[in-house]
Amino acid sequence: MNTKMIGTVAALGLVSAGAFAGTSYETASVTESRAIYEVVEISTPQEQCWEEEAVVVRHENGNRSSTPVIVSTILGGAIGNAIGHNKSNQRVGAVLGAVLGHSIGRDIMRSNESPSSREYQTVQRCETVYQQHEEERLVGYQVTYLYNGEEYSVRTNTDPGDEIRVRVSVQPVL
Repeated sequence: MNTKMIGTVAALGLVSAGAFAGTSYETASVTESRAIYEVVEISTPQEQCWEEEAVVVRHENGNRSSTPVIVSTILGGAIGNAIGHNKSNQRVGAVLGAVLGHSIGRDIMRSNESPSSREYQTVQRCETVYQQHEEERLVGYQVTYLYNGEEYSVRTNTDPGDEIRVRVSVQPVL
């Protein structure tokens, strides 16, 4: 036989060996199924509320006229303008006088206000806090089973019961 023919026969032998290989499913007896737990930390948000006394300040402002502020701003600007010697100095004086007059007018208004009153009021305050606790969670089962007199072990998501399904592959040894 030549080498080309030997290669073809060998290839046919491999293909035919694959045709005899097969996969089937059978059941095996479970000897032990042990639950596996993990401890996990759980964080639960909770709202905590409490009551506390708060100070409420009230200003009794009767008549809140802006007239004193306006009049003092105009007078301050006029006085600042009159003090300046040339046009540039008069502008600067008018601006500075208006600012100073405005400040004086605000002080006059504040001094005319009625005194403020203080009240105490109970208010509710709340905040979210997180309570930590540990919890055991089932993560799977460690299953031991017998198949053909051999003992095997596998981890599963569910408890298989008394039997477990196994896949059996048969392949020839060449």
